This record gives sequence, C-alpha cells and structure tokens, in this order.
Amino acid sequence: MTRQVKRAFKYRFYPTGGQAAELSRTFGCVRLVYNKALEDRTRAWYGEQRRISYVQSSAALTQWKKTGELAFLAEVSSVPLQQALRHLQTAFGNFFAQRAKYPRYKSRKKSRSSAEYTRSAFTWRDGQLTLAKMADPLDIRWSRPLPDGAQPTTVTVSRDRAGRWFVSLLCQDTIASAPATTNAVGLDAGITSLVTLSTGEKIANPRHERRDRARLAKVQRELSRKAKGSANREKARRTVARVHARIADRRRDVLHKLSTRLVRENCENQRVLSRAVAWPATSPPPPPSAPSPSPLATITRWTTSPRPTTASTPAAATAESCSPSPNSAVSGHCPAQLPSCTGRTVALPSNRTSSRRRGWPSIRLSWGGCRAGRRCRPGGPSARPQRSAGPEGGLDERGWWYPSGAPPYKIGRTRPKVTG
Repeated sequence: MTRQVKRAFKYRFYPTGGQAAELSRTFGCVRLVYNKALEDRTRAWYGEQRRISYVQSSAALTQWKKTGELAFLAEVSSVPLQQALRHLQTAFGNFFAQRAKYPRYKSRKKSRSSAEYTRSAFTWRDGQLTLAKMADPLDIRWSRPLPDGAQPTTVTVSRDRAGRWFVSLLCQDTIASAPATTNAVGLDAGITSLVTLSTGEKIANPRHERRDRARLAKVQRELSRKAKGSANREKARRTVARVHARIADRRRDVLHKLSTRLVRENCENQRVLSRAVAWPATSPPPPPSAPSPSPLATITRWTTSPRPTTASTPAAATAESCSPSPNSAVSGHCPAQLPSCTGRTVALPSNRTSSRRRGWPSIRLSWGGCRAGRRCRPGGPSARPQRSAGPEGGLDERGWWYPSGAPPYKIGRTRPKVTG
C-alpha cells in the first residue's frame, strides 16, 4: 500500500559572495517585515481594539516600500516578504485557537535566519535551482537524490549559527507502507547506557561531547579573550558554534538511526512503547498462539516490598493488574501486542539519588513514554502511588522511599535529603 505525501529534502549548499550578500539582505528584510507587522497588529488591538488581517498587512507592505526609510525592501524578492506575513497570520491563528502563545518578535542574534520562496520566486531546470534576484544557480551538495520526476513547490533557505547554509525542497513523494510485525519492545533511557531494551540489549552511550571536549574548551577560552563587539569575537563565536554543531549532528544521526531500526524491527503500524519497565531477560516469552492483553486494557499499579538491608541494592516492586478507572487514559503510543506484566518483578531505585546516578527506572513510570507526568499517570490525574510501609520504611505521596520511624515527607518546595 502506497500513499502520496509532501516531503522536505534538506541539503547543504555553498553560496558565492554575491549570493550570500543577497540572502543576508533578504533575511534582514523578512525579519523587519515580520516585526513591523506584529507591532502594528499589537498596537491596533491594544490601542483601538481593532484587528488587522493579512490583506491589510499586505497593503501596508506596499506602502512601506514607497517610503524613504523602507525603500530598500523593494531591492529583494517580494515573495519571502509576503510569506513572512503569511507566517504571522498562521501564528495568530494558532494563538486564537489556543495552540500556541502570543507571537514574539524575531531577533537578529537568537532567531533562525530563513526565507521561504514559492513557485513563482525560483527556477528549477535540469536539476539546478536558481532563486529570484540571482543570476547563477545554487551550488548544492546532493547528499541524496530527489524522487523521480519531483518538482519542488516550496524552497526554504536558512543559515544556522555556525554559518552553514541549507536549502529545503518541498516535493511530492510516494511512500510505501512497511511490512507489519507483531513484535514489541520496551525502552528505558539511562545514563551509562543510552537505551536498555526489554530484550536485554544495551545500547552504549556514544558520548560525542567527550570526543570534542578539549577542542571545545580551547575555542571557548579564545572566545573569552576577544573584545565584545569586535570582528575577531564574531569569528571566535562561529568557531565555537561549529564545534557545537558537530556534536549535535552526530547525536542526531545516532538517534535517527536507532529510532529507525527500532520502528522497523519491533513496531506495528509505527508505534513504540517508550520508557517502559524492562522485563528480566530470564523470563520466558509468552507462546505465539496465546494473545497477550493490551496495556491499555490492563492498567498497572505499583506497590513496593520491604526494603533490603543493604543500601546499594535496589528495592523490588511488583506490578499488580487492576481494572481501569474512567480517568485511566494513558497518553502516548502503545503497541497492540505486549507480554503481560502481571506478577513480574522489576528493579527500582532505593532512593532518588540512585535513580539519577545509576539510571534505574523510576517508580512512577507509566505506559506510553510519559516521564511520570500527572496527565498520563495510571489511574488519572489524581492517582498517586500507594503507601506501602514495611519494616525498613515506606513510600511517601510522590513514590519516594522514607526510612523506618520517619513520617512521610510533605509535598512542598523543599524536602530533606534521604541517606542510606
């Protein structure tokens, strides 16, 4: 089964001096038009209780180009400026629909520098891309081919903090569905290991930052010696940004490859169970003929057993099945077939400190990839882990261990440190 979708293919390109200057002017004009239109809309609403639509903003843009102060807006392509107004209209639409906050102004130093060109503002011929106001095509590094017969409908040019130029081509593509599988896997993000799977496999943490730690420290020392506002400080800042970009690119590459492998091997309809408790590798898997209940139909409730005598040994917890309540909605994605966790024993930390240092699963883990959030906690927003006091102590309202003889800690801004 195939389907038609729109996909963006991002490539790096190397502009000439004239192209870089033209694109830099375009970025500045796009940012100016966006900020000025946002300022006019805000002033009109708070001062006159009047709304300004996209059509009125577009008419105002035409008048801005005729003034002496903003006559330079006519020197760049008009399409990116119109697209900036459309993006502002979309931002206000999301704000009024309560999907986002109020639009913010774009910053020259912090915001992403980009410009969007529609079909009328670029030329695509023989695999070469030429933007408006430019005579020569862009020198693009084609790291992967475009789909056969693809015609870009939208082109987005951007520049990151490290000074690298990228172009994104939006094309129509045909995607074939991956073969269905009944396998499922549980993931637990850790510290010493990047991810631990329910199959017992541990994926090591590449620690990309350690490989460039010495170089990063060197270039940061050089940056601290440069005078603020000087050209040499800008050069040193870009050098630091390139080191950070190198680390981020390698991290992103590893995560993309890992997530793609897990989705293709263990998921049905591209659904993953993340942050789930890893079952011991010694427990036998259920027979293929016996269907396993879905975690959505059986919500788990965690209770603790007595604390062991040694502080280094984590406590034990047992998952007991209970009937789901009306508020037991679990957010996230869960596979359709999962082994039942009833009666399984999993490892839990003895206190909060060991949970962070050793990477053990938290006692408030829930299905669907939620980090112990109130919204997706089993039993609904008001559900809390049960208190279970033993000879060595028990749990407080947040699911943390307290020693024997001490009252449960009250939920507040501060809490005493638990030792042992």
